[in-house]
Order: sequence, then C-alpha cells, then structure tokens
Amino acid sequence: HVQLVESGGGSVQVGGSLRISCTVSGYMYRNYCMAWNRQAPGKERVGVAAIDSDGSTSYADSVKGRFTISKDNAKNTLTLQMDSLKPEDTAMYYCAADPGPYGGSTPPPADYFGHWGQGTQVTVS
Repeated sequence: HVQLVESGGGSVQVGGSLRISCTVSGYMYRNYCMAWNRQAPGKERVGVAAIDSDGSTSYADSVKGRFTISKDNAKNTLTLQMDSLKPEDTAMYYCAADPGPYGGSTPPPADYFGHWGQGTQVTVS
C-alpha cells in the first residue's frame, strides 16, 4: 500500500523561503517518477516540479530558478526547496508518485499520477 505524507507547509513573507517534504512508504521508491503539484482555490491542480526514476528533474516555467526538487533514497523522502516566494505561489501542495520513467521535459500532468499525499498548505503574503 503506497503512502505519501507531506510536511513543512506554512506561512511566509514575500521573498522568503520554505521547504516542504514528502515521506514515502510502501513501494520501490527508486523506480517511480515523483512530483510536486499545487492547487490554488478555484484553479486546477498543476505540476510544479518532478524528479523522474532516472534522477532527471523538470520544472514549470513559473518556478524555474526559484524551486529545487530533490529526493533522498536512503530516507525515502522527496523535498521541494522554495526560494524567492511570491503571492502567486500560495496553494495547497501535493506530493505525487507513479511508476516511471515519464521522460518528459516538463512535469507530468496531474492525471499521470495514481498516488497522492494529503497536501500541505503554503501561504505567501
């Protein structure tokens, strides 16, 4: 049974930084494509950053140069470091996973993923 549990969300000022994490259990972590998606009120869920099963990363244009996705295989943890935060980054952030590789140059669409965490709120003001 796959489980994804996010942590680390909160409120931060414009220009600040925040790190959110996702702890993974229940499957072969290394062979999965994993990503962070976000959903703002009234908007659809969209991919922010992804790390494929081969370790390659991809980012949405809106966060390139500001966000960094990484994973620690030993700790089964996926992390998103968010710097230079903007009000438009305010959203619920979700960790997602599905067997890889995805192979794209941009994060997979939300409907690619079959496994989701419960989400963690990030508010920038």
